[in-house]
Amino acid sequence: MRLLERLRKEWFMVGIVLAIAGAKLEPSIGVNGGPLKPEITVSYIAVATIFFNSGLSLKTEELTSALVHIRLHLFIQIFTLAFFPAAIWLFLQLLSITPINEWLLKGLQTVGCMPPPVSSAVILTKAVGGNELSVTVVVPLIIGQIVRRYIKDWLERTKPPFGAVSSSVLLMIIYTTFCGTFSNPNIDLDKFSLVVILFIIFSIQLGFMLLTFIFSTRNNSGFTPADTVAIIFCSTHKSLTLGIPMLKIVFAGHEHLSLISVPLLIYHPVQILLGSVLVPTIKSWMVSRQKVSVSSNTVFISIFLLCLTQCLARSSSHKNVY
Repeated sequence: MRLLERLRKEWFMVGIVLAIAGAKLEPSIGVNGGPLKPEITVSYIAVATIFFNSGLSLKTEELTSALVHIRLHLFIQIFTLAFFPAAIWLFLQLLSITPINEWLLKGLQTVGCMPPPVSSAVILTKAVGGNELSVTVVVPLIIGQIVRRYIKDWLERTKPPFGAVSSSVLLMIIYTTFCGTFSNPNIDLDKFSLVVILFIIFSIQLGFMLLTFIFSTRNNSGFTPADTVAIIFCSTHKSLTLGIPMLKIVFAGHEHLSLISVPLLIYHPVQILLGSVLVPTIKSWMVSRQKVSVSSNTVFISIFLLCLTQCLARSSSHKNVY
């Protein structure tokens, strides 16, 4: 029973494994021109569905209220969209002289450029350029937001499974992507490169989480413990739901698309694994820091009240003298 509950909870991760295994067994179903017609169903319908679903589930009012935290958002966006990809690019210059598969390295570079939140997808569309991305990403996202305005009450009352819908569509995209790989006899993935990439991804995530923690906990940073937790996870996590469809668009028709997608497919479970392991420790740290902050504020208020009382007492004594 415990195993079944675990599998039910991690159904998406199981689905990724089954999708890749299914593509390996019968790749002809999901290749371009095959029964699934991925050049239409995936490149346009599936990708547009994911971003429409994202626009529909994205609470505009929460985005508006979140804009108040300008300093926090600025740090996260600069780290995610500038520092992260730049650091990965520099690191890959060293790895380029190694025998690691070059397409896996290119995939690692694309991971560095991926956004963590849905809202960042609109920003990245300008960097990619191209009408296809506008049609399948920006337009569905905006339409989703418009539709949400008219059915907001129904959405909040029924709470549709937006995450499950996007994940199910994403499994189809992953399946057709690897169908293209396994149908191409010229593509070969060596185990050495795969193991090294896995180790690199673990190291990158741990290193960047530690780096963001150090930056955000400095005395003059101005961030609260709760801000630090948000920075640690938002600055280092990458979106698989947005990433795979975007790769499918940017590298449409590329014979090494599946290899480029591998680092992102690895990055997703790794960030979930590390997150689940580190959450208790980070939570206890945040609670302890908040208690210290509250205690410090209490001491400050007590001292202030004591000083105020003494001043009032002295003022009263002077009046009595006169």
